[in-house]
Amino acid sequence: MIGFAVAGAPAGWIGSRLLARSVAVRPLWCVAGTAVVWCLVGTRFASLPPWWLPVPVLLGWLTVLLTAADLAHRRLPDSVNLIGYPALGAALVVVSAWGGASLGLAALTGVIVFGGAHFAVHWWRPAALGAGDVKLAGWLGGVLGVLGWSAMALVTVVASGCSLLLRLVPAWRSTGAPHGPGLLVAAWLATLFPVLPATPPP
Repeated sequence: MIGFAVAGAPAGWIGSRLLARSVAVRPLWCVAGTAVVWCLVGTRFASLPPWWLPVPVLLGWLTVLLTAADLAHRRLPDSVNLIGYPALGAALVVVSAWGGASLGLAALTGVIVFGGAHFAVHWWRPAALGAGDVKLAGWLGGVLGVLGWSAMALVTVVASGCSLLLRLVPAWRSTGAPHGPGLLVAAWLATLFPVLPATPPP
């Protein structure tokens, strides 16, 4: 557990440098946040299959970075957001290699359905959902697709509830609250306590 936290600190600092290309975020938030998140993943180390562990680790890192940027600037910078596609894509390739091609197909379906649904909302009401949220929903959909439709529905509901709560903050009442933080945190928690649809062969 401590090892996860120690590894999380430099990972958070690297993430803060990536964010600095687009937005100004205090490195301490990224360093401390990633250390805490990875420490929590460490507490689940014995309960999670080793082939699944890279998913909450990578998603936790991206959750800290993108949440910090979205709360501070209402932006999900491409310099970090788009990392989700190759990073989580590679992790899900490992997952499908252990769990079978059906999990790979589920991930691809999740990208299309979850990303497509957010794109539809953005196209219909651009002010309600930004382009960064659509890009985020694409790679998150891959993760949620593996976890199943119930996880995808639950994350959608929780994220919407979080966005409504954030709108109570005076600064966001007129401009609208960022949707990314709720989406990211809910999805990360779903990966930390997963109900995986398939058991990999021994």
